[in-house]
Amino acid sequence: MGTWFDESRLDGEAAQSDPALRHLAESGARVRRAAGESAEAIEEALLHNRDQRPRAVIAAGPDSRLLRAVLEPWCPVPFVAWPGPGLPGWAGSLDLVVMLAPERSDPAAASAVAEAVRRGCQVVIACAPDSMVAEHAAGRWTSVLPTGDGDQLATAVVMLDFLHRAELGPVADAEEVARALDEVAIACSPHRDLAVNPAKMLAIALADANPVVWGGSVLAARAARRIAESIRRATGRGALAGDAEHLVPVLQATAPRNVFDDPFAEGADEARPVLVVLDDGSDDPVVREQRGHLQAVAAERGVRVETVETTARTEVARYASLHLSGSYAAAYLGYALVSD
Repeated sequence: MGTWFDESRLDGEAAQSDPALRHLAESGARVRRAAGESAEAIEEALLHNRDQRPRAVIAAGPDSRLLRAVLEPWCPVPFVAWPGPGLPGWAGSLDLVVMLAPERSDPAAASAVAEAVRRGCQVVIACAPDSMVAEHAAGRWTSVLPTGDGDQLATAVVMLDFLHRAELGPVADAEEVARALDEVAIACSPHRDLAVNPAKMLAIALADANPVVWGGSVLAARAARRIAESIRRATGRGALAGDAEHLVPVLQATAPRNVFDDPFAEGADEARPVLVVLDDGSDDPVVREQRGHLQAVAAERGVRVETVETTARTEVARYASLHLSGSYAAAYLGYALVSD
């Protein structure tokens, strides 16, 4: 049984009620709701942790890498991401442990937070108040920022807002993030025709291709990995994301396109890569050089290049915008793939 891409499904009425697309459209609302639910708890956590600046900040749990991508360039004290079930051996009462726990049942995160409480660390967790992690977090130096819908981005924005107000991270305005998500949801809505819908157009470009996703800045690179995950989950196909030095060999290994090739010859239907560039407006010279090199190699090999852009104002909002744009494209791609 084979699969093929039915472009007509993208503008069909059924797509307008697809649960996956509806979930994506509600991303901005989830961020606003999480920010509102946690506002009082953030104030209490700031009072709880105002006496002294921590010796170090440890982001624990499986989602620590997102916090690292945002905080490492900004945090005025040493910062460590620790995604495993424990903590660094040196962590103690002088350190602040923060954790994102959007899942209600997460044994690894619960183990890490229980270890932090046992060592007397300052602990701030963004999670559902009745979750497994919250139960293991009970302690004198623990603050729980309530988030109840399991959305990783909304949970992260709540934590980043606390860290910014504690003077440990950059601005992460929840309303700005939600506004950026709303703009993507409007632009990529299933109600918009594919001729003016960037996510539908990207899905068409990836219909018979192997996506190779690249983001230059730290957060854009993080978004690239999440988008590749979304494509693999929605389609069951391979999708690759990585640093430029890892992706260049993939592009170089692609046979140059020849307009005189027989499209019906054996092997002619093999999927070629498409380079998807996530552009968050970074003007870093290294990012510019890497992007130029990737695009030059793609042009040399006849590899198509698709660019996803954002004009959001803050770093977290730009990450959210790129991630949601790619997630919409992945959802449309999965929706339009049908079996014979």
